[in-house]
Amino acid sequence: MHWSMNTLPLPQCVELGVHSLSGLLWTLLLLFLWHCYRIGSDLPIPGHTHAVKLKSSSRRSMMPRSGSCFGTKCNARPKLSRSDPFISMEMVKDGEQGQAYLTPVLSHALFPAQASAEAKKLYAALQKYAKRYSWVGMGRIHKALREQVRLNDLFTIQKPHLLFLPDVPSVPFFPRDAHRHDIEVMEANYSTILTEFQSVYQRGIDSKSGWTCLGPKGQAVFPLYSAGLCVPGNCRSCPCTYRTLLTLRTFINSNSLGSAGFWLLGPGATLGSSYGPTNTRLRCHLGLQIPPLCELVVGGEPQCWSEGHCLLVDDSFLHTIAHKGSSESGPRVILSVDLWHPNVAMAERQALDFMFSPDL
Repeated sequence: MHWSMNTLPLPQCVELGVHSLSGLLWTLLLLFLWHCYRIGSDLPIPGHTHAVKLKSSSRRSMMPRSGSCFGTKCNARPKLSRSDPFISMEMVKDGEQGQAYLTPVLSHALFPAQASAEAKKLYAALQKYAKRYSWVGMGRIHKALREQVRLNDLFTIQKPHLLFLPDVPSVPFFPRDAHRHDIEVMEANYSTILTEFQSVYQRGIDSKSGWTCLGPKGQAVFPLYSAGLCVPGNCRSCPCTYRTLLTLRTFINSNSLGSAGFWLLGPGATLGSSYGPTNTRLRCHLGLQIPPLCELVVGGEPQCWSEGHCLLVDDSFLHTIAHKGSSESGPRVILSVDLWHPNVAMAERQALDFMFSPDL
């Protein structure tokens, strides 16, 4: 005999429970559909920009530059014209979302008049890059260029004279973990690099051999890359060192901030206090020949080189170099390579490559 659930007598409390469960499920389903609708309505529509409040340094900049009002209705969104020469990046907070967005806004505040010709050139290059590609990620560079004039008037222990990128963690000496791969590659090729240096050193230190003399006490450099450009003759003299440089992940070889080469400092020589041009790079020193009494002081912190090991230095700090050894000790020799600061984003690196291009 076939039994059906309908034929079974159910207590009244069970029947009430079934109806209550059904009503609860319908309620949860309606809440889920409402939640999906709200999320979908908050997403940006393709082809439209996110609704962001525009802020300007002047109240008059809130008025539309192009367009007219008809009656009481005006076009509330100002159009960003490519012909406008001054575009600033400001952090504008969206009240509804509670998130901050970098938005290019028109500004009547001109670039500082007391800025140097080099700073104005860099600012023009940044605008050209942003028009060709995007303003996204350019906030720190834009801020750095506008505040560089004020920084040059201060006396601080860290004062790069060309570009100081804000909000970048800075210490005089960085740990190896900041560029572990590149450091291990250079240290693994220490013997080969030392052999190639000795080969070019034995040919004599003069301009015909590719050397550049910097001072009377044995200060000289044998450049492999100079201001972002490869020195072909010197690289052919040191092929293994050249190939090692190409395997580095963060080597700055596309703009004028980057260089690489052998640096000599003779006994009794001292390089006075100076600042590097920017804090967007770190200098990696591979010790090749380190006599006693050689010292590097960066930001008031002394350090010594070690043969076969690398030292990561932020040369935007005030630094001095001294070789206090005797004349019999020979010169101090390092391989200096410029690497990107690990906290400079990829978009910023591409913009700096464009701004500091050797061709500009």
